[in-house]
Amino acid sequence: MSAHTLARSDEIVELMLEAPPGQVIKYDKEALCSALGVSDDPARVVVETSGRQAIVTIYPFNPLAVMPPPSPSDMLMDRYGRIVVGRHHNGRPARRRLFDPRTGSAVRAFVLGTTGAGKSRTVQYTLAAEKRNRIVSWYGDLKGGQSAPESEGQVDWRATSQEEVVLMLRAAVAVAQARQRRYAALGRNAFLIGDPDPLMSVRLDEANRGLERGAPYRDEMTYWIKELGRTGRSVGIGIELDAQASHLEELGGSDTLRAMLKEGEIVLLRWSSSMMAQLVADGLLSAAQSLTPIPKQFKPVQLRSQFDLADDDDDFCDTQGTAYLLSSSTPTSMMRHWRIGSIAPLPGLDPEILALYGPGEPAQLEEASWDAAGAAYAARHDQADMAALCAELREELSQKGRGQAGPGGDDEPEGGARRRPRLLADRVMAALADAGAPMSVEDVLASVNADGGRQVKSANSVRNALRDLVNAGDVARGGHGMYVLQNA
Repeated sequence: MSAHTLARSDEIVELMLEAPPGQVIKYDKEALCSALGVSDDPARVVVETSGRQAIVTIYPFNPLAVMPPPSPSDMLMDRYGRIVVGRHHNGRPARRRLFDPRTGSAVRAFVLGTTGAGKSRTVQYTLAAEKRNRIVSWYGDLKGGQSAPESEGQVDWRATSQEEVVLMLRAAVAVAQARQRRYAALGRNAFLIGDPDPLMSVRLDEANRGLERGAPYRDEMTYWIKELGRTGRSVGIGIELDAQASHLEELGGSDTLRAMLKEGEIVLLRWSSSMMAQLVADGLLSAAQSLTPIPKQFKPVQLRSQFDLADDDDDFCDTQGTAYLLSSSTPTSMMRHWRIGSIAPLPGLDPEILALYGPGEPAQLEEASWDAAGAAYAARHDQADMAALCAELREELSQKGRGQAGPGGDDEPEGGARRRPRLLADRVMAALADAGAPMSVEDVLASVNADGGRQVKSANSVRNALRDLVNAGDVARGGHGMYVLQNA
């Protein structure tokens, strides 16, 4: 079949290619389209590669130009824990896993893409699917709540500030630890949905804002994300980061965090060249795999003579939602997410997105873990109480110093030139030791405020410190609402 025939064909043409042994297929998309005679619209040509093999598909039109909205059945998990998020260029459903029933494991995930690539709509769809599947969603929107405003009231916990996200992460780790203890008592080493607890997901949108160099709580967030990644998977608590970049320094500077998340679900929306190089360098993408770059617009390049007086045609199709599912069985197969929400911008909440969430209240954390989740979870719908907790967090972390690598880290520079600040947990332990008997939260607060240190304004701070000490095994409950040193 000649290039001229391909250019005029109204049928789909598929070419199966194979390089000689010892070689891998590499290609130049522009040169390939020129050779095939379809330079007028490169989006008609889709290339999938795997080492020395490739499939080149030539379409009579762009197969991903128009996407329908999802159906309710697309949003329900199948027996493999997957939902349908869109479709591949060849029309096959594109599926993303929310849970792995084979191992009883919650999912860790990355959603990566540049500004305008469609991350917010992708997140909205996933949150709506979680609600419909009765998954407990904790959502941290580090863009101040602007990324997914329709999620308010549709998730169990929606955090919109850096401080509240830290509190959310701390609470999630405490819930994971509480579940670990309960499951160990049952002799269980895997998670079963609803037996007795619901599946849970913790998601950080615009994660770069919290994890990039210079972010106010970078070390704190990185620490708790790593802890949740270690403890949450086997007790039904997943973690997802939605970010504009994948560079190590933009995601907490943590090799451990990246190594942990890259084993999970990875969605790559439109990217920059530096991001692609980082994906290969970090092993998120094999060097033998080639991805066709996703343009900002599905718009054929046209050369226009200066003597052509016709108006410019500005009717084109943006590529929001176009992506690769790198963790799927077809990582080099381009796909596009369903159309989510209204096409044109709206002055307020989008009714189409609200309809995706469906009726009813979102699933809530199990009551058995409320105490572990602590005061921040109880205050998640109370702006005044949450503001007070966030203010206490700022005070607490200012005592630790910004250079600390996380709870229990070393705040002293080399040579011990600066003494480590006395933390609230230390003061609580001292109060319990001095008493030598069980104390209530109010008694501990009074004792702490009498020790000559900085005054603690709210009992919630003491309650949170006691909860963390109980989870760490340093403090035991000495009756209803009472606490005592573990070895007292």
